[in-house]
Amino acid sequence: MRSKSWVSHLRPKKIPFRRRFARASVALIFRRVENAHEELLFIQRARREGDPWSGDMAFPGGRLQPEDESARAAAERETLEETGMDLGRQGRYITRLSDLITRHHSRLRPMVVTPYVFEWHGSRTILPNHEVERAVWVPLDYLAAGENQSQLPWRTPLGTLNMPCCRYQDACIWGLSYSMLQELLTAGINAKSKIPH
Repeated sequence: MRSKSWVSHLRPKKIPFRRRFARASVALIFRRVENAHEELLFIQRARREGDPWSGDMAFPGGRLQPEDESARAAAERETLEETGMDLGRQGRYITRLSDLITRHHSRLRPMVVTPYVFEWHGSRTILPNHEVERAVWVPLDYLAAGENQSQLPWRTPLGTLNMPCCRYQDACIWGLSYSMLQELLTAGINAKSKIPH
């Protein structure tokens, strides 16, 4: 009998009444490289005046638009716009992860973000648009290693918080992206050899 893949063990959490909130979605895209290693794609957001997440490392994605048929469709559309990667044609959908809540950009209203996982089978060439400063493929083994975990001091009106993060070269992965990454790694590391081909 063929063993079940690691995604069959995922039980992603859905936030109740999420359709009443502003919605966004992102794509966690991994690819296989030599020696069967996997790499995960991150983008660094373009630096913009007044944008609190300017320059942050993130996954491709953005807000749902009226023309989007679903949150997953929004993740695919945003990925195509931001990176030129057509997930519908050259990617393979794997699963979704748990919903997360964040603050709607420049507003106090909360926003629900849904992550979707894909495997990429297309070209190695990425074509970032004006919203993206650069795209970086990071080895999953590096992201999972304990010695690469760190803390990022984050100032708030109540004082400084030390946020968990992962540093790669001159980049820092933290916040929602770090939370999504941890859920992905926890699922994958438990049955790493069973990641679907």
